[in-house]
Amino acid sequence: MAAATEETVGHEPSGLPQLDVETYPGQLFWLVITFGLLFVLLSRVTLPRIAGSIAARKNRIEGDLGAAERSRKDASNALAEYEAALAQARNKALTLADENRKRIVGEIEVLKKEADAKAQEAMGKAEARIAAEVTRAEGNIRSAAAEAAASIVERLFGVPVSGDEAIAAVDGGKKAR
Repeated sequence: MAAATEETVGHEPSGLPQLDVETYPGQLFWLVITFGLLFVLLSRVTLPRIAGSIAARKNRIEGDLGAAERSRKDASNALAEYEAALAQARNKALTLADENRKRIVGEIEVLKKEADAKAQEAMGKAEARIAAEVTRAEGNIRSAAAEAAASIVERLFGVPVSGDEAIAAVDGGKKAR
């Protein structure tokens, strides 16, 4: 049996079969067939699907970029319109505020003139009342002084003095000063 094993072993090639030079033509044949089929399968089926996916993705990206650009333009237009409306509203508010300020200042001036006129009138009336009160007080003082002078003279000298004489004496004393 040992001889049979050696014979069998002697006829069988030793080592890796793909490195056996006698099988190279068959291996090359199947290599060409396999790569040919893979090439046909990839070029006819897989690559068109991949190319279609890439084209669809590119179209979607371009569409998204176009939509984004339109949205950006719309946003910038909206911002410009907003800023214009804001500036217009600000100008209108400033104009209204200026008009209101002028109107209020005018009203204040009218009210101030009316108040000044009323104050002048009230001051004139007050001065007239004061002058009347001063005149009345002077008259009361004059008559009180005349009565006091008549009473003092009558007590000191025992001589009765008439009211006209006492008033003349008070008036004379005023003139003497």
